[in-house]
Amino acid sequence: MSGHSKWHSIKHKKGAADAKRGRIFTKLIKEITVAARVGGGDPDGNPRLRTAILAGKSENMPADNIKRAIQKGTGELPGAQYEEITYEGYGPGGVAIIVDAMSDNKNRTVSEMRHIFSKHGGNLGEANSVAWMFHKKGYLIVEKAKASEDRLMEVGLDAGIDDIREDGDNLEVLTAPESFESVLKAIKSAGIEPTTAEVSKVPQNYVKLDSKQAAQMLRLMEELEDHEDVQKVFANFDIEEKDLEAVVG
Repeated sequence: MSGHSKWHSIKHKKGAADAKRGRIFTKLIKEITVAARVGGGDPDGNPRLRTAILAGKSENMPADNIKRAIQKGTGELPGAQYEEITYEGYGPGGVAIIVDAMSDNKNRTVSEMRHIFSKHGGNLGEANSVAWMFHKKGYLIVEKAKASEDRLMEVGLDAGIDDIREDGDNLEVLTAPESFESVLKAIKSAGIEPTTAEVSKVPQNYVKLDSKQAAQMLRLMEELEDHEDVQKVFANFDIEEKDLEAVVG
């Protein structure tokens, strides 16, 4: 799964910058608001909201921000009405890309997505053009320096770990979506802190890119993820370590 966990690791390092904090909060607030609107404002009975709140807390989001986002979702406070949209397309070298977005203006967002894709050597596709290449999974990344594969299996097998895969300095932990919370809790309770923990769309296979395509792909990923309406981007690229590291700057 080379390329997948490395990109997450680089995002983790880049996301530490204060300049990104406001953007991260905006995306998380949208997710909390929509989760509350769709499934209700009680996290005990709404797994999606519970996961969104955990994500907010992991980014040190103030409790008042979380509370207001929930209240906007349930209608207790006024707020924008966001619609969930999934875009599918191709990047340089035929890389498959899925973009999960939330927008209060679909026409504006699709126009901007089309522009970003074409600007970086890709193109927006039709619905279901690439979705079949991905599986929905609970996805955690743990640095090998923090825990061995045997240790992760020991603490997480009963909680629902499906598989553990090596990728360079990282271990990727895969679970069924419904087991994600219990696995995350078990790993954290053992004193192991994942660098990434989310319900993700994991590629079934990968496209190897050369250095020129890699540079284009990374610029495309960054611009997509920086867009205010984009929540998450999933792609099946495989890039050499040196090309990935270059994006950290």
